[in-house]
Order: sequence, then structure tokens, then C-alpha cells
Amino acid sequence: MVSIHPQYITDNSGNKLSVVLAMQEFKEIMDELEELDDIRLYDEAHADDGPSIPVDEAFKIIEANRLKKK
Repeated sequence: MVSIHPQYITDNSGNKLSVVLAMQEFKEIMDELEELDDIRLYDEAHADDGPSIPVDEAFKIIEANRLKKK
């Protein structure tokens, strides 16, 4: 579990507008999100009854999708 310590930017009425995180905390959150996306893709692949592809090709597709998101 990622431990975060957010700081908030507020308007004059005290309404929260933005969040400021330490860069390390932000990176940890992004790493967790990428891992969750990999899990989601894995689950989708197992739920699909369509034709399968070789694992090497699957990893290339996953890596290409991951690079597109950055």
C-alpha cells in the first residue's frame, strides 16, 4: 500500500482545487496503476474465448500499449 501525504491547494472559500504530492509518492501511485492495468489486461485475456497468441507476441503488445500511455 502506498502511503501518501497530500497537500491541497484551495480557493478563498477553502474548497480544494488541486493536490500536491511528493514526486516519489506520485511515482509509487503510477507504478501501482500500471500494475493494476496489467492485472486487468490479464483478466480480460483469460475471460476472452477467442483465439490465443504466443506469449512473446502478447508481451510485445502489452509493452506497446504501456508505452502509448506514457
